[in-house]
Amino acid sequence: MSYVFHKGEFLDDSATHIAKDNRAFRFGDGFFESLRIVNGNALFLESHFARITATAQALKIQPGADFSLHSLRAQVQELLQRNGISEGGRMRITFYRKSTGFYLPKQDEMTYFIEAEPLPDNEFVLNPTGRQVDIFMDFKKEINKLSVFKTLNCQLYVQAAIHARDKGLDEALIQNSKLSIIESNSSNLFIVSNGVLYTPTLDDGPVAGTMRMNIINLALENKIKVYECTLNPHNLLAADEMFLTNAVRGIEWVVGYRTKRYFNDMSKKLVGYLNESAKAYGQPAQ
Repeated sequence: MSYVFHKGEFLDDSATHIAKDNRAFRFGDGFFESLRIVNGNALFLESHFARITATAQALKIQPGADFSLHSLRAQVQELLQRNGISEGGRMRITFYRKSTGFYLPKQDEMTYFIEAEPLPDNEFVLNPTGRQVDIFMDFKKEINKLSVFKTLNCQLYVQAAIHARDKGLDEALIQNSKLSIIESNSSNLFIVSNGVLYTPTLDDGPVAGTMRMNIINLALENKIKVYECTLNPHNLLAADEMFLTNAVRGIEWVVGYRTKRYFNDMSKKLVGYLNESAKAYGQPAQ
């Protein structure tokens, strides 16, 4: 039996259902977090919790007095134990406004749904075959105060992913309304030139990914320069490497953008640093 956590209860996954007035279903009135599980622990939960509280504040959703990092960690760990996940896995937490009403909700209290499943790897593994990418041209991402958050309004990413599939690509790169390249349909974006990392600035509207932040910090800790800046297609063509990051898959190196081909030396190095960090996470200080 597989379990989920919903509205304060651990429930049989097969018995759960969506109520017709669920605001996540009706209006996309919420947001979500994806987490990687290593050694039966949800990695970097503090970073995710900080983004949860920031997103809830931006969406004017009230978490409630009993919602805390401590309570969330306890719920996460119990769900992992109930589902028998003691090594690698992935988790998604969907937060939404617990209310009825139409566009105007009758209240702003938050509730959430936690689901988890095992993965075969108990560490981050660099993809053996590089990803093929190109730019998604049909829609552009508007820059506003919600651009950096992982809201349930995901149609842009869905359409970009379909475009990638139809074109025989692994990922599609997304541009903002100023035609800067900001992310892919499922990940944040980095390029490498002469040993220096460059990633789109949050001012250009990419999702403020927790793995993005962790990779920046790991690079700086290991004396690798990082610049947050505006990127355009010319920068991609001039780069030595390109890689993508997200919370579950970690780092994925890109082999090709149009006719350009890339190396993966920096990606290999950073995956090593990331696994060292993941292994140490949750261990008592020596």
